[in-house]
Amino acid sequence: MATDDLMTRALEALGDDGPLSVEAIHRLADLADLADLPETMTIAEVAGLLDISPHTLRYYERTGLVEVARDGSGHRVYDAGAVRRLVFLTRMRLSGMPMRDLRHYISLVDAGEHTVPERLDVLVEHRDILRRRIRELTLSLTAVEYKIATYGGSTGPDVQDR
Repeated sequence: MATDDLMTRALEALGDDGPLSVEAIHRLADLADLADLPETMTIAEVAGLLDISPHTLRYYERTGLVEVARDGSGHRVYDAGAVRRLVFLTRMRLSGMPMRDLRHYISLVDAGEHTVPERLDVLVEHRDILRRRIRELTLSLTAVEYKIATYGGSTGPDVQDR
């Protein structure tokens, strides 16, 4: 399943009624859809699931972001833990987290529980960046909606006509 499909299903599961909640994110983080996957997967299967290239998967492995076992023939074998980490990595990359920050965060995760406060700092900083980007995108959307209304088109439900 492609990343876009995963995101679409996740957004549908959350619904349109009200703000996102921590509980909703916990439900998504459980990766119920991944429970139906095979115990192990090939690089091609994981690439197809996440809609990223095998080259990207090899890069993530080479840079230490994910550890992948090898079978007797030397082929990569992705277990559920590796796939879960890759789902997280792809979400963070899609959100604009720089590779430098992602490598730092993953190194903290791999270092153990004593790094939780520093991990929190990394995520809070990224959240603040995302919030600013969302505000900037909202402003851009408002400008587009204004122009649409100017040309006689209808604006979205979240735009108030004045």
